[in-house]
Amino acid sequence: MSRSSAHPGNAGTSRPSAPGARRIIRLNNAFQLLFNLLWWMPVFYAYQRQAGLSDGQIFGIQSIYYIAFCLFEIPTGLVADRLGARNCLRAGAMVMTAANLAPLLAPTYTGFLAHFLAIAAGRSLTSGAASAYLYDSLRAQGAGEHYLKAEGQARAWGLGAKVLCWPLVGPLMNLAHGAPYALSALSAAGSVVCAMVLPGRATSPPTAGARRRPTALRDATAALRTLRATPWLALVMVQGVAVFTLSRICQVNLFQPVLLDHGIGESSHGAVLAAMTVAEALASARPQWLTARLRPASWVTLLSLAMAGTLAGLALGGPWTVIVLLCLFAAVCGFTYPLQRKLVNDAIPPGAPRATLLSVESIVDRAVCALVAVAAGSYLEAGRLDALLWHSALLTGALVAVWHLALRHSAGPVPTALRRSPRPQPYRDLMGK
Repeated sequence: MSRSSAHPGNAGTSRPSAPGARRIIRLNNAFQLLFNLLWWMPVFYAYQRQAGLSDGQIFGIQSIYYIAFCLFEIPTGLVADRLGARNCLRAGAMVMTAANLAPLLAPTYTGFLAHFLAIAAGRSLTSGAASAYLYDSLRAQGAGEHYLKAEGQARAWGLGAKVLCWPLVGPLMNLAHGAPYALSALSAAGSVVCAMVLPGRATSPPTAGARRRPTALRDATAALRTLRATPWLALVMVQGVAVFTLSRICQVNLFQPVLLDHGIGESSHGAVLAAMTVAEALASARPQWLTARLRPASWVTLLSLAMAGTLAGLALGGPWTVIVLLCLFAAVCGFTYPLQRKLVNDAIPPGAPRATLLSVESIVDRAVCALVAVAAGSYLEAGRLDALLWHSALLTGALVAVWHLALRHSAGPVPTALRRSPRPQPYRDLMGK
């Protein structure tokens, strides 16, 4: 992948493209904020309980959600490379809008199941397409070196919006019980508007077959061939799966059980979740602080070990220690996510089906989450939460060790994706500040 057009010293090339890059970044920030602003997230468990669902039904729906996400990821990544990432973002936003209306129209087991199935479809349509669109669009504008900061800042804006909105969910539910889902649908509708006004499809570097639109089968074959020929890419994806699984399981599935186990009542969960979100948002906004000192891959490894240590600490500390560790865990996740996205994108060779490859990672990620969620449910039913935390930490450490052994025995020179990132131009030039 050539980066000459985006080099800081190539001012003649990068300066004229700045307005287009600024527009892409701002629209991406707005899309990510509105698309991911799920007002119902802090209360969906209680909401479903009040609707008459049992614990078995609620966690059963979550397991089905993970599996459905895997199944939906298979075709949607291919669709993104075939029809364009921007069209996938539009479709995903429309599906998300409809998904958030389902619990209002049918507050039953069937309605909530349909809701989460549609959420899985909407997220799978955008999971690889959003990252691919931003990466390719900034490269086409000669601003590829700003991708890392743009990815992190979009996530930070989204997390900041959650901090402001989630404390309002309780009072709003007292006024109108279905307010969290209605507001989520309204936010998703706003993301539809953002997707509609995104600039046209980014032009990728020319390849031998660029004149012909690839078929879905050709994209899938090319993705598998790329993984087989690029062991670094496969290793980076495995590292990402471990990170995202830890983050998802701790912050979504185990968040409330851990707090309840340490005597922290449900009335305080919103405040703790807001504090965690602030920590993650602050870290997500500044991932470039780390890359000037170590390689991005080394940082992701160290951060993975920090996440594992934090999980183990949750089994030992008291209530206040647990709250601090949860915030620390969230901050580590905030640093890790944009670094991992950049690692994967940089490891994908030019001309490869980027959205399809990113969807492959999401498929494996959600499949592992589905298995871990089942295991976590078994641990919790047996009253072994502390054992679950310890075993998760030990397993993470073992996987990191295996990953480094595989890295050392991989043939070929160290690719650019695993080297220290160059220092980009001042980000304020792109954001017009």
